[in-house]
Amino acid sequence: MTAVGPFGLSVRDQALEADVQAGLAAVEAGLLDATKSDVPFITEAAQHLVRAGGKRFRPLLVMLAAQFGDPHAPGVVPSAVVIELTHLATLYHDDVMDEADVRRGVDSANARWGNSVAVLTGDFLFARASHILADLGPEAVRIQAEAFERLVTGQILETAGPRDGRDPVEHYLDVIAGKTGSLIAVSGRFGAMMSGADERTVDILTQYGERLGVAFQLADDVLDIASDSHESGKTPGTDLREGIPTLPVLHLRARAASGGAAAEDLALVELLDSDLTDDVRHADALRRLRVHPALEQARRDTVRYAEEARATLAPLPDCYAKAALEELCDLVVHRAG
Repeated sequence: MTAVGPFGLSVRDQALEADVQAGLAAVEAGLLDATKSDVPFITEAAQHLVRAGGKRFRPLLVMLAAQFGDPHAPGVVPSAVVIELTHLATLYHDDVMDEADVRRGVDSANARWGNSVAVLTGDFLFARASHILADLGPEAVRIQAEAFERLVTGQILETAGPRDGRDPVEHYLDVIAGKTGSLIAVSGRFGAMMSGADERTVDILTQYGERLGVAFQLADDVLDIASDSHESGKTPGTDLREGIPTLPVLHLRARAASGGAAAEDLALVELLDSDLTDDVRHADALRRLRVHPALEQARRDTVRYAEEARATLAPLPDCYAKAALEELCDLVVHRAG
């Protein structure tokens, strides 16, 4: 077995490994080409996060899904570039909204150049993704547009919060299905579709991507609390500091709102509702959440969605690519372990 890509996937077949490695290398070259501008400063800003690296999780999924058709079909690599450019663009915008200082182990674009440059650079990446997408045909444009609408809707719903009477956990799961699941679902869909796989296979890999995407985000929620900056590449507790509800916090609040809530639950909620821009309070909240049962409950939810993703693959024929997709479920869970 050889680890493929920064995500650390172990591939059990040399031919599959060669295909995936070659595909990811072509995507990397495509990302650098797509982020070049005649204006050197735009190139520097647009390539800032590309050169910082990353797991390239979405392109990896495109390459594996393409194995169920012709992995060398001409649309496979460009579609992976489109998805990663779109993802990178959302990171520039997210960092502005979250006022983040670190992304992928380097200064965030907004910390280095200011919010205006970060937002406009994200827009530039969206434009370049659209330019590539136009060559993949109207169906690909429609699919990407629908996914992007879901992504933005999820972000808006997160900002607006749940409507009166709605379970905050259910609301949050809808939010991340849009914010994260939608684009990862398209990764599976584009990989299968561009490779010429049959419609049933395309549908299976789309559903797989959606469920895996939710698990992926839930693992990030756990990491935001449980990891240090060396592990995650960004400042721990960013969502916590900004008051953005994530699953561990929502589970804690549900426990505190129930009858007979423990005093420690109520005290921790009170701390979370205080000013967490204060470094001492923020560190205390992180320390207490890291040993709270709500964090373990969020880990269990991550496992559940990853197992649902794995079960979705059952109708596909057994092959090395299917085994790799199953292993991705384990890797996502491992991140939250």
